[in-house]
Amino acid sequence: MNNEKNAPVTTTPANAGTEPPVLIRKIGRTTYRVRVHFSITRRETMSDKIKRMLKNEIRQM
Repeated sequence: MNNEKNAPVTTTPANAGTEPPVLIRKIGRTTYRVRVHFSITRRETMSDKIKRMLKNEIRQM
């Protein structure tokens, strides 16, 4: 667990808007690569989405 907090997070910028950015994080001996996408036609803000996810998580407890 302590290893997770100290693991660096690397980001690579998108190529002229054609490729989504990539987050790279190494935890232990496993490297995770996460591509980030944003919908152009979205109807909720990132803040709204986080609030919705937190409310859903609380309901499941």
